Amino acid sequence: MSGVHRPIITHGPHTRAYPQRMVDEQRAVGKLQRAIRVPTVSDPDQFDATTFTDLQEQLGKDFPLLHEHLELIRIGDHGLLFHWEGQASQRPVVLMAHQDVVPVEGEWQHPAFAGEVVDGEIWGRGTLDDKGCLIAICEAVELLLEQGFVPNQDVWLSFGGDEEVAGVQAGLAVAELEKRGVRPWLVIDEGGAIAHQALAGIDAPLGVVGVSEKGIASIDLTVEDRGGHASMPAKWGPTARLARAIVRIEKSPMPAHTPGPTIDMIERLAAHVNFALRPVLANASKLTPVINRALVAAGPESAALTRTTVAVTTLKGSPANNVIASKATAGLNVRIMTGETIEGVVAHLRKAIRDKLVQIEVTVCDPPSPISPYEDDDAFDLIANTIGEFFPDAICTPYIMMAATDSRHFTKICERVYRFAPFRMSKAQREAIHSFDERIGVEDFLVGIRWYQSFIERLPR
Repeated sequence: MSGVHRPIITHGPHTRAYPQRMVDEQRAVGKLQRAIRVPTVSDPDQFDATTFTDLQEQLGKDFPLLHEHLELIRIGDHGLLFHWEGQASQRPVVLMAHQDVVPVEGEWQHPAFAGEVVDGEIWGRGTLDDKGCLIAICEAVELLLEQGFVPNQDVWLSFGGDEEVAGVQAGLAVAELEKRGVRPWLVIDEGGAIAHQALAGIDAPLGVVGVSEKGIASIDLTVEDRGGHASMPAKWGPTARLARAIVRIEKSPMPAHTPGPTIDMIERLAAHVNFALRPVLANASKLTPVINRALVAAGPESAALTRTTVAVTTLKGSPANNVIASKATAGLNVRIMTGETIEGVVAHLRKAIRDKLVQIEVTVCDPPSPISPYEDDDAFDLIANTIGEFFPDAICTPYIMMAATDSRHFTKICERVYRFAPFRMSKAQREAIHSFDERIGVEDFLVGIRWYQSFIERLPR
């Protein structure tokens, strides 16, 4: 997969059948603000079904032409699947986003559900994950409908409502498309972006397009014993034994290895680093041990590109301060690297823990997604060409996405599943996703709308 790459030809606006309508800033930003102000939190402890009803009613008001001209199929409890009939249906396209958001954490500079615009940025939970994409897609379609535009191919819009907890509705949307005999030519969901400050030594932003995503698993580590009164602690009770297991896992990360798309990404970046590093990156496929060590040393974001990651996320122990736990449990969130299996992960954990009294139970597992084509492929080139038009300073490259998306379900019916949100994101913005102070630049949001517009206009006959 690595080596010489076919040059990407960017087609300018003159190729469009319709002149691209300018995006009205006040109108578009207002729609995103109204979506942010509806707290569609999908966490079971904060779930309120009425918020999804409220959001969907607001979408109906804000996008009247979309709701008038596109067929709406309701999926599960809150999922939405829209069908925009094109001039042909041989190569249908699916654009995805999700309506739900994660709970609010930390101290925010501006209220998480206020949608305030401050210093040229729209602040709020969901601006990047994923209501920014949701509203940008809908506004792009609305603008095209206002012109009487008909896409060259059928376009489907899939908006799940439970991506942050299970993604069941995305699976149901796939089942609906299967029932209708629809096999998409191309799927685009959230994931990559125009990432600034992505890798040390690379000044240019990266237009990273996820061609696969890691698998995701939940694993419980449990230790059980008699427990008892806290005034008479025995050595190596459940809590201490579990703590030792956690420390041993931290000290024994999964082995680093670099899959094909990551090697390909590194070789594409070779021309953009200083002269001393250029030979190393240009020959990454022959120097994988060196590349692995460098990525691990560069920090957690780049290290995650090289290995299966294991994070301890939940802990449960005694119900009271003066009671020794009879059962202690740690929840692990595991992101499985392409080419690896859950069986391999469990074997590694067992070897690292070295304690038969620590029980290991896999409670959830979705395997890594297959790698979508990106070399000499018309679908990937369509995405890359559109990136080149709106982000000429960015280096477009495939990558393996570390997080999970609803699009993993679509690999069942589509070979070409890609993850890309057409927004510029600084390192601080990326760190705000699932954290505090999530926000998107106003101009970046407007460019994203135009990106989706142009992408739909470019669909081949």
